[in-house]
Amino acid sequence: MTGEKIVQRPGSDFPGVGVGMVIQRDDRILLYRRMRPPEAGYWNIVGGKVDLMEAARDAAIREAMEETGLVIEDADFLGVTEQIMTADRQHWVSLLYVATRFSGDARLTEPDKLSDFGWFAPDVLPEPLSAFTRAALALLR
Repeated sequence: MTGEKIVQRPGSDFPGVGVGMVIQRDDRILLYRRMRPPEAGYWNIVGGKVDLMEAARDAAIREAMEETGLVIEDADFLGVTEQIMTADRQHWVSLLYVATRFSGDARLTEPDKLSDFGWFAPDVLPEPLSAFTRAALALLR
């Protein structure tokens, strides 16, 4: 053994625990276009990884605020989804939340990760739409 530390990545080397947040305003949903795998180029709700010793709801609020610049005031549990994306070699189990109470204006706060954003009516969603987002929207209905 050379003393090198083996780094394992959640979602790639073992199933990761993630969160997602559906942010709604005036019957519209906030979506961002991803620049990185999984599902690079796809429109997606915001979300990310749950940190060690962080409650999933807190992680969803933190990730949403980091990615949008919005101040999320509260979030309600929506459901659980599991995404296994063989093309990107990613496996995530995610807890999903919905927020309707927030302040501020959405913006691109992580331009190295996300390229575009917009508020979309549920019946006029952009394509391609990520499987993660499709699962969240199915739970929302």
